[in-house]
Amino acid sequence: MPSNQSPLGALPARFRRMRVLIIGCGDVGMRAARQLGAAGAAAAGSPAARPRVSLSALTSSMDRRAPLRGQGIQPLLGNLDDEATLRRLAGVFHRVLYLAPPPGEGETGARWWRDRRSESVVRALRLRALPDALVYVSTTGVYGDCEGATVSESRPVAPATPRAHRRVNAERAMRHLGRVGTRVSVLRVPGIYGLDREGGTPVARLQRGTPVLAAQDDVYTNHIQADDLAAACLAALWRGRPQRVYNVGDRSDLKMGDYFDLAADLFGMPRPPRVARDAATQQLPVSLLSFMSESRRLDTTRMHDELRVVLRYPTVREGLSGLSMRDENHSA
Repeated sequence: MPSNQSPLGALPARFRRMRVLIIGCGDVGMRAARQLGAAGAAAAGSPAARPRVSLSALTSSMDRRAPLRGQGIQPLLGNLDDEATLRRLAGVFHRVLYLAPPPGEGETGARWWRDRRSESVVRALRLRALPDALVYVSTTGVYGDCEGATVSESRPVAPATPRAHRRVNAERAMRHLGRVGTRVSVLRVPGIYGLDREGGTPVARLQRGTPVLAAQDDVYTNHIQADDLAAACLAALWRGRPQRVYNVGDRSDLKMGDYFDLAADLFGMPRPPRVARDAATQQLPVSLLSFMSESRRLDTTRMHDELRVVLRYPTVREGLSGLSMRDENHSA
């Protein structure tokens, strides 16, 4: 493509500024922003460095402006539930990282299965020149219950909960955008954890003594540490293939009860009680039972081979211990 047709214009590479937008800039978004800034600083002066990045984040809260600016992020006021405020997104950004969740479980009516937020964003982005790339962060819940099978991205979706149905709808909306020129990548993500993430460890649940399923009834669960997820998001933003789905997860191969047992041992806490599934239906809320009704293991070959993601925390043992394999390798 001739330089004057590039969305970055005909300027020399050192003067170009890549405009990146984060939609849903919470914990993972802030981690991605910090990693993006660190990567840019590390690559300064390198002829092969990425273009300089101008980073923005959509927010509906005036109170979020100062914290965002403090991290070098330009706040952009807009509300995902008010489509008119999203028109300013059109024709501005070269790459978009979409981390915002669909509407909550209270959505009812004929459109309960649709994610109106993602549909509104897609319509706004199509008003003018499309972004070059968009990464949508979805959930592995779209696969439904796989009875413990290993799941690749080619497996048909089978959502079993309202939130999973909305994620499928959002994925389809984003991939429609891909059909008109944007390189769209979809990341299907399991449980996110992190020692420095609010609610990012099982400590509170272990303190409550919430039961887990007995071994014969237990389900396989999957995990990703929050910094590793942020790294995967950025890898997809630059290296994701068009219209490609990627499973994102670590190498842990644990059932849910074993995960909580491991966490309890690492934190020096009592292991949770085990109960049969019939008893669990009487003791646990429906929202928690839904996670205990789906069992699957993720095939993350694409993430490693195509996105070239190197996990800092390859299993939950390292992640919950705060033991970074990258730091260990550097000190070896």
